[in-house]
Amino acid sequence: VMSDFGAEVIKIERPPYGDPYRYLSFVPGMPVSPLHYCWILEGRNKRSVALDLNDPAAREALLKLVATADVFVTNYQQPLVRKFRLAYQDLASVNQRLIYAYLSGYGQAGEDCDQPGYDVTAYWARSGMMSSMHNADAEPAQSAAGFGDHPTSMALFGGIMLGLYRRQITGQGMNVTTSLMANGAWANSCAIQGALVGAKFLPKWTRSTTVNPIINHYVTRDGQRFLTCCLDPRKDWPNLCRALDHSEWVDDPRFVTPEHRRANSRLLVAMIDAVVVEKDMSEWREIFRQNDVIWGPVPKTEQVPSDPQMAANGVFPEIEPGLRTVASPLTIDGVEKVKPQRAPEVGEHTVEVLKSLGYSAEAIDDLLRRGVALDGAPRKQVQGQTGP
Repeated sequence: VMSDFGAEVIKIERPPYGDPYRYLSFVPGMPVSPLHYCWILEGRNKRSVALDLNDPAAREALLKLVATADVFVTNYQQPLVRKFRLAYQDLASVNQRLIYAYLSGYGQAGEDCDQPGYDVTAYWARSGMMSSMHNADAEPAQSAAGFGDHPTSMALFGGIMLGLYRRQITGQGMNVTTSLMANGAWANSCAIQGALVGAKFLPKWTRSTTVNPIINHYVTRDGQRFLTCCLDPRKDWPNLCRALDHSEWVDDPRFVTPEHRRANSRLLVAMIDAVVVEKDMSEWREIFRQNDVIWGPVPKTEQVPSDPQMAANGVFPEIEPGLRTVASPLTIDGVEKVKPQRAPEVGEHTVEVLKSLGYSAEAIDDLLRRGVALDGAPRKQVQGQTGP
């Protein structure tokens, strides 16, 4: 996100393979492609420096970078932070104006604080979302790749911005932190707040036995799916009935109140199904617009890049001809985002960054020769590698 608005972002990776995220698209179950598409997204606009921090000289190179930096971001587990002496206190001694941004799986206290945490475990599963977001006739679902990583990164971004603002006032750096677990709890906070006050949680239902048939998904004649979101029954129920060309349902004693609709949900869902399947999605789109029905399409992921509304809002900017990516979700009036640049190879910028820090050719060659730094050659991003 910061690089999208012009920040120079240098990613420190361990040679020779770099960040495991580079190879996430080759994990079994992911959409199949020869491209490292997860890395195309995550690595854009970054520079890559490959250093093995087990080596004192490589760590010294990192400290030279820290001395010139505004922000240092790490998600190392605490044992690794201690091993490589990368805690806030360690780096603040090099740069007192540094904003140190730390992302953990489970926070910095408690018995799990040193445990490795991925978004599927610390964000999705631990928060209760995995156990709650499925129908009665289905098993708990896996989350999408990056489902927790991306919103958590936005929380960390907010902390970094607050830190930079505070530094303008005090002149001092600071330590800002967040965790996947805390962000998962925040994402599921409405339900968790219910648990905190002792709310009674309802048994799970299916699409046809839903407790609210007017907040439900339906399939059109052309096989597309949409979701109705009628939150205000006094207004939205009559609007939906008119849109479905069944105004008589408004006062039907079987459906006249939310309680009646719940008691007769299987019947009402079947009746709506029978009407919806008579028209294509494009027809329902116009009908719902005319009748002020709150709804949304439910596309398959492979259909999303063709969404004209997203295209109109610049959600999929072009990296190069034939290669698009997903934009970060912020826009600022009067500030143009940096055009996305291709993601770097491991260590692609190692030599030029070390030169900018004052390293001689001989010193750089020594690091490269010993394998504690890597000079990665750029490649056109058309073929993938399976990685380590």
